[in-house]
Amino acid sequence: MKTCLVVDDSRVIRMVARKILEELNFAIQEAADGKAALELCQKQMPDGILLDWNMPVMNGLDFLVELRKTPGGDRPKVVFCTTENDLKHIQVAIGAGADEYIMKPFDNDIIQSKFAQCGLI
Repeated sequence: MKTCLVVDDSRVIRMVARKILEELNFAIQEAADGKAALELCQKQMPDGILLDWNMPVMNGLDFLVELRKTPGGDRPKVVFCTTENDLKHIQVAIGAGADEYIMKPFDNDIIQSKFAQCGLI
């Protein structure tokens, strides 16, 4: 079973994402900020990461930059899932190592499509 780390400071978003991803047969871990997510990744690297941009402690972009420097951190497919929907943010995210980009709000079809494009499903 593939694993996915859902990183978002909103408990509701994590809950909705978990439900969708469990239906796609992922084992889910959750983190409320980038620092907690990085600590989880250092223990066990997930196959995929659904990542919010704006979070306390460590934002999604800073997390992604640190993840890609971590041994094995080049392996997970990272899909940003955020309200930041302008071209500049998308370019910065892809430039930092994101594999895909989803705008909030999202649904099952959007996540399934983006995860398929990344090769996660």
